[in-house]
Amino acid sequence: MVIEGNIGAGKTTLAVKLAQETGSRLVLEQFSDNPFLARFYDDPERYAFQLELSFLSERYQQIKNELGYPELFKEGVISDYYLAKSFIFSKHNLKTDEMKLFEKLFAIIQQQIRRPDLYVYLHVSVEKLLENIRNRGRPYEQQIRPEYLQEVQAGYFGFFKSSPDLKILVVDTTNLDFANNESDYQQIRKLILEGEYRTGMNMLIL
Repeated sequence: MVIEGNIGAGKTTLAVKLAQETGSRLVLEQFSDNPFLARFYDDPERYAFQLELSFLSERYQQIKNELGYPELFKEGVISDYYLAKSFIFSKHNLKTDEMKLFEKLFAIIQQQIRRPDLYVYLHVSVEKLLENIRNRGRPYEQQIRPEYLQEVQAGYFGFFKSSPDLKILVVDTTNLDFANNESDYQQIRKLILEGEYRTGMNMLIL
């Protein structure tokens, strides 16, 4: 299972809570170790290509090292990212010639990764995302523009529309605080762990 979302959506928090409750193996993205991340937020045009290439290689290497890519999304594994995240962000960060090269590399790597049994996307309003970003206080994130978050959000929905064979659950969690409110957590937990969803995009508002 994958728990995804925009920057500040709470995907890691929810993935950790679900994994602890279910006893599932937890795979978390090691984004804080990326040497280009802070530089990218300061100078996106200069560091976008380096950032996206490093993220793609690090994500793939983590999947391969931790779980062995043929078995990544077997039952009992919860991750806070899916490899397609690299493609989604790159489409909005890279120049045309850079994106053409990135697409070729991504296509080769993507073939070696199995799809998750359920892809959960936490949809949060841009205003709430900015509030969450301010509250968690990572210095390199404080310059993120609302327009950038909107572009990322549009990129995710573009990916969903192009993935009809993936089981996707989109949950609007703008009004939930599952990190601190047990009732809110139980509400979304039940939807994710006990719900039955068709292949394609399933949308819910809480």
